This record gives sequence, C-alpha cells and structure tokens, in this order.
Amino acid sequence: MTNFRTPPPGLMISAPSSGTGKTTVMLGLLRALREDGLIVQPFKSGPDYIDPAFHRAAAGRASYNLDSWAMGPRLINSLTQKTAGADISVAEGSMGLYDGVATAGETGFGSSAETAAMMGWSVVLVVDVSGQAQSAAATALGFARYNNALPSAGVILNRVASPRHERLIRRGMEHAGLTVLGSLPRNRDLALPERHLGLVQAVEHPDLEQAIITYAGFLRDNVDLAALKEGATSSKVSPAPAQLRPAAPAQRIAMAQDAAFSFTYPHLLDQWRAAGAEILPFSPLADQAPDPSADLVWLPGGYPELHAGKLAAAEHFMAGLRQHADSRPVHGECGGYMALGTHLIDKQGTAHKMAGLLGLVTSYEKRKFHLGYRQAELNAPLLGYQAGAKLRGHEYHYSSILEQPDAPLASVSDADGNPVAETGSRRGNTTGTFFHLIAEAGS
Repeated sequence: MTNFRTPPPGLMISAPSSGTGKTTVMLGLLRALREDGLIVQPFKSGPDYIDPAFHRAAAGRASYNLDSWAMGPRLINSLTQKTAGADISVAEGSMGLYDGVATAGETGFGSSAETAAMMGWSVVLVVDVSGQAQSAAATALGFARYNNALPSAGVILNRVASPRHERLIRRGMEHAGLTVLGSLPRNRDLALPERHLGLVQAVEHPDLEQAIITYAGFLRDNVDLAALKEGATSSKVSPAPAQLRPAAPAQRIAMAQDAAFSFTYPHLLDQWRAAGAEILPFSPLADQAPDPSADLVWLPGGYPELHAGKLAAAEHFMAGLRQHADSRPVHGECGGYMALGTHLIDKQGTAHKMAGLLGLVTSYEKRKFHLGYRQAELNAPLLGYQAGAKLRGHEYHYSSILEQPDAPLASVSDADGNPVAETGSRRGNTTGTFFHLIAEAGS
C-alpha cells in the first residue's frame, strides 16, 4: 500500500448561494495567510476552471479542483497529495454549500458539503446580510444544522451596511449560538470584474496583484484570522486506493494558451506531465502556429466569440492548424471546438470564418444557456481513450449549434442520464466536444 501523507487541517469557504462574495473572501484569505508565513494549498470544489488561476495568484501555489461527482477515489486521493508541505488547505465552494445534482457519480452528488465532509474540513459560511438583520441567523443556523456531522468553523457576514446593522445581526447570531468570524462592510469597489461565464480570466484582470493585496488588507481589518485558523479541522486520512497511473494523450502537446483559449483543469496538465508529456504553448491571437513537431494540437475552452475577427484573420495559425490535421490529431473543447468549425457567429450576428476542420457552425447571437455535468460514452477513440470509454465532464456556455453535419463523437447525457444534443463531432483527425473533460469514469 502506498504511504499516505497526513494532510494539513483545512477550511471550506462556502455560502448559501452564488453571488455572496465568497471569491473575494477566498482570495483575501489566501493572501493574508500567505503574508503570515503559512504555506497554503488552495482547492476549488466542483468543475470551475476560472477560479483556480485566481487562487494560484493569491496563494503562490497551484490550485486544484475536487469534484465528488466527476472524480473517482484514486484521482481524489492523488489530489489530496498536493497538500504535501502545506500548513493549511483552503477550498472555495461552488454555488450553495449543499447544491449538487440529483444522481450520484462515482463518489457523490458534487456538492461543496460533500467535498468538505470527504476531506474532513470545517465550513466557513459567507452570508450576504444585505436586506436583513437578525433573520440572517436563521439562514446560517439552518445551514449549520442541516448536516450535524459537518463541522462549522463559523460565519463571515458580508455586505454589512452600518455599525447598527452589524450589531443587530450579531445579536441574532449570538442567540443562535453561532460564531461570527468577521463582518465585512459593503464595498462595491472590491467586486471582481465579470462577463457572461462569470469572472474575467486572471490573465485579463487589469491589476490582479494589487486587487489581491487590497482583499487581504480588507480581510485582515475585518476578520479574526486567528480564530479562523483555529477553526480549521484536520483532514481525513484514508487508505490510498490502487495507485493512479497517469496517462497522456500524446508525447508532445501543442496547447493554445491566450485570452481566447485558457480553460484547462490543472490536474489534467499535471497528469500529462507526470506521464512524460511536454506541453508546447502557443497563441492563436498572436497568430502563432502550433509547434510543427507536436503529436497533438489541443484547443481548450475560452472566449473565441469575443475574438472571432482576430482569429479569422490569423492566417499563420489557421494554416498550421490545418496542416497538422492532415496527419495528426487536433482536439477542441467548447471554445476550441467552435474554432474548429466552419463559422462562428458573434453577438452582433457577424459570421467569422474558422478553421473548417469540422462542419460545425455556432452562434453567440442566438444564445442559450447550457450548464451541467456531462457523461459521455465514446463512439470512436479520443485522446488515448478507446471507443466505448466512459468519460465525465462539464458543459458551460451560451453558444448555440446551428449546423453539426459530422459524425457524433459520443453519446452524451447529463448527470441524470438524460440525453443532450451536444454530442461532439469527428472528421478525419479532428475531434471536438462542448463538454470539458474532467476524468474517465471511476478513475
């Protein structure tokens, strides 16, 4: 049996719902703890691919997703080992603390509460108290008692309007027997910039370092950091299952990396490198072609709809991509998939010519929200997986498919087993999916 390192204590930063300010709290806390001399290991509960880059900027250490629906026990245990050398783990939850899907995956339903319980972390509940006073305690108490086995480190009050407002809320929390770790005054200047998929990417923030420093100072001024650290609970130590054998889809992987293509899961890149793969970054927006020595070209998700004109004019990139596809595999996910089609229609209704390696036509003008876990059974080999392999992933976009004439890549369904129309496509050496791959089922 593999020696299993004892992980450090940890906290789950969660909330009753999305939009409560937990990302601001998370980034400020990561930096404040780092400034105090602690080595902090950040995590993100769920399938978010934007937040980990912000975590890394704040903590100075790579952040990893933990997903109790999409990931199997071997992968989760391998990610637990990322805490080696850290003094404390801090995870950011997704949506509300207990929000998940109706049907369990390999390990659960995908909620932040499940992740916290699985890792043995106590929960810090960030409560948006705007528009209420003592009633905020009823919300917090309900979350604390919903699962008595899940330890609570306390509550952080966010968007407090005045000292009188704070006194009223604290009175309610004391009556309910809840620990208030801090009270954050309403401050709209601290909001992170957003766009249609949520936060802007970390690489696009105009001054991310200064923003994080500001968040850390805000947390330090308004949160009892000593009490918060004392509330961290020791992570569970589970017997390690069979060793995860990392695999890579190719030896040399040319990966698009710029403001149009940036959505990658850190654990996948780590696995590929551990399997001996070399990542060769290039920028389509800078009209760079993929490395001609690459065995595979990978176009991750991102925001090609915001850069469609520039991509269409990137002749060197398009020529190199098409030349590679003549003899070697090209794969695109979500935004990368859209770039592999014939045309991408932007918000204004303008059609931009794309690579034409697939017959796909997508439109951001005709927007429809697509969100949720995906399970896929491959109809053909893909990235080292054989036909029939079952994959787990997540879909999150607003673009609509107008034409999809190529052979479907997989049979795709949501977490409850309901078929979805976005099956992915394959033509020659080119494949694409609207779902972002997380793991093979049961890994």
